[in-house]
Parts: sequence; C-alpha cells; structure tokens
Amino acid sequence: MPLTSTKNTIYGRQIAFAAAFLLPASKLLEAPSLLARYAAGDLLAPALLHFLLQGVCLWLVLWLIQKSELSLGERIHKTFGKAANIFYIFFALYYLFAATLPLLDLEKFTYSAFSDTEPSLFVFASFFFLSAFVCTKGIKSVGRCADLCLFLFVFPFCALLIMGAFSTDLTHLLPLFGTPFKGSMYAFTYTFPHFSDLPLLLPLLLFYKPKKSDTKKILWGYGAGAIFSLVFLAVFFGIYASIAPREHYAFSKIAQYFPALNVIGRIDLMFTYLLSIVLLYYTCLPLQYTTELLSVSTPVKNRTLIAFLINAAALVFTLFGNKHYNAIYAFFCEKLFLVFTFISYLPPILLLFLPTHNQITNTKKESKHAKHA
Repeated sequence: MPLTSTKNTIYGRQIAFAAAFLLPASKLLEAPSLLARYAAGDLLAPALLHFLLQGVCLWLVLWLIQKSELSLGERIHKTFGKAANIFYIFFALYYLFAATLPLLDLEKFTYSAFSDTEPSLFVFASFFFLSAFVCTKGIKSVGRCADLCLFLFVFPFCALLIMGAFSTDLTHLLPLFGTPFKGSMYAFTYTFPHFSDLPLLLPLLLFYKPKKSDTKKILWGYGAGAIFSLVFLAVFFGIYASIAPREHYAFSKIAQYFPALNVIGRIDLMFTYLLSIVLLYYTCLPLQYTTELLSVSTPVKNRTLIAFLINAAALVFTLFGNKHYNAIYAFFCEKLFLVFTFISYLPPILLLFLPTHNQITNTKKESKHAKHA
C-alpha cells in the first residue's frame, strides 16, 4: 500500500523545516490585518494562544507516534485495514475545503502586488498549471520542498523584517491587555483557519519513521515558525498601528517605508517575490494532500487525472468566488471555524485509542494461538 511504502519516507528534519519555514507563510498575508482588526495592540495574545494549543497537540501526536514505534500510516493501516480509507477520504475532503481561503487570498494578493493595471480575469489561471504539476508528485516532494524553503524563506523574511524595523514603534503595542478579552477571543476564533497547523503536518507524519531525537527537532521547528510569525506581527503593528486593519497582504507592505528605498529603489519587491514562492507552494499543499489521499483511498489510482480534476474545480471556484470574497471569508471564519478547530484537536484524541506496535503484535500472537488451539 502506498501509504506504508519506504519510497515515501519523510525525515524528521523535513517536518521541522516545513513547520519552521513553510507554515508561517499563512500568517504573513491576511492574518495580521485580521488580528489587528479585532485585537488591536494585543494581536500577539491570540496568535500566541494559537501556537501554544497547536504546539501541545503536535507534541502529543509526536509522543504517541514515538510510543507506538510505527509510522502513523502503518499504525492506521494495521489497525483498520481497508476501513482506513474512510479516514483518508475524510481528510482529503478537509484539505480541499481548507484550500479555499488560501486560494482566494493568493489571487487577491497577486493582483494587488504584481499588477499595475487591472488584470484579466484569467491571469490567475496560470497558478493552477503549477498546482496540477505539484499535485502529481508524491508526498516525498513535500519534504524536499521543505528543505528548499530554508533558503527561500529565511533570507527574504529577515531582510524585510530588518527594513521594516526602521519604521517600527513598538509602543503601539502598549498598553498590554488593553483590548477587551472578548475582542481578543474573537480574534482568536476568527483567525483559526490561518493557524490550523497540525492538520497540515499530519500527511507528513503518515510517512515519518519515529526517532527519539526527531521529536525535539520538530517541536523546535514549530517553535521557530511561531517566533518568526510573532516578531512579524509585532513589527507590522509597530509600523501601522491604528490603520493596520486596512493594510492587507502584510509581508508585501512591511518594508515600504524603509528610508533607503527613495535612493536605491524598491529592492523590497525582490524579497517579496522570493517569499511569494514559499506562499505559492503553501497554497498548493492542501490540493497536493487531497490528490495523494484520494489516489490511495479510492479506485481511481491515476494521480494525474485526480490532480487535473481537483485543480479544474479549484479554478472554477476561484473565478466565481472572488466576486464574493468578503462573504466567503466571513462565512468560513465566523461560521465554519469550528471545522478547523475540530480537525486540529481530533487527531491527538484518536491516536490515544489506537493500539501500539506491541499491542498489535500481541494481538496477532493471540489470534495465532487461538487458531492452533
């Protein structure tokens, strides 16, 4: 079965890099303005709460995987057999659902940052050619791209952050806890789709062979991604303060007040383009997961065909969905945030009830003895 194939093995280093350098891409676009709208200067508090809760769930999943001495894919397969396809199809549909907001955000960002005039309706369609190609690759390609994100993320991110720091006044974050608790909690729930990180690591964990030393690596990686995001939020609000809720596509604007730009030109755009590559791949990720899970859990095994159908459907949705961007956003964040909450906290609970490697082995021995008896 493909989900237990050694050809798809993911290493702990790659999961750590994905957590540190790939997942933060979802927090650098719309999340800062949304947090600022509802939590104002306390926007770090709901973001930190997100990271703490997701981090605890990630630690619990890693601990349970380590305890089982099996990869998550092997454990599910040996426990449920063919019935495991139900879980794979369920999560495949979730990832298709989770791709909605990133696709709409990327389209709006692309038109805003890279187009001087009003672009054609079908300009963004070229993204789906890239996405379809990415979707035809196996999960192992996610690990390789996570390695590449180390170089694609760190340099441009740090450059933009340093350029933005020249215009930052951190006193805008004061007084601490100046926002009513209700506002901070609303910011927490409203931005859940942007901080639902654990589900995006689960497909990698399906192929991950547990090692004791890797747990710390992955947790440190997720912690690094959290620190990157929190520092970015602080600098962003330190620049824009009360007008931060209106400043969409944050990472493309964080360095635009750097004093030297008047002399040397908009070099910040070069770093924005590099970070956009990470954002492109982050947006492809849920669609790639959907393709992979459907290819191993349904009678249709042709990954190319599945990738074409999924991306064609995503293209049609995006072309029509952009006309109702605000309504879709509000519906997802206000009404459907419980879906993201449920999927984020469900895996650790389910893993608690899955048998370990020793329990599976003992069960097989007992069944053999029973047959001989």
